[in-house]
Amino acid sequence: MPRSLKKGPFVDEKLLKKVKASEPGNNEVIKTWSRSAAITPEMIGYVFGVYNGKEHIKVQVTEEMVGHLLGEFSPSKKFVRHGGKMQRDIEKKK
Repeated sequence: MPRSLKKGPFVDEKLLKKVKASEPGNNEVIKTWSRSAAITPEMIGYVFGVYNGKEHIKVQVTEEMVGHLLGEFSPSKKFVRHGGKMQRDIEKKK
């Protein structure tokens, strides 16, 4: 757990205002730059646009995501591949 239990999870105040102003059923994207905000039960059913440094990635919040951070579902780095002789051999077989 990234924060102390006595402090509780971090949730951005502006993000909670946006959630309360919107309805959970529609597909309206709530844009946010707060990757460190924890997902709370009030956020279930909403679609968030989480910024990864380049673009906003859509994240549909489900029940299993509660307690995780928004940034976990919006990768900020792109994995290309490992290099070397073994990788070339694997690619030749394909």
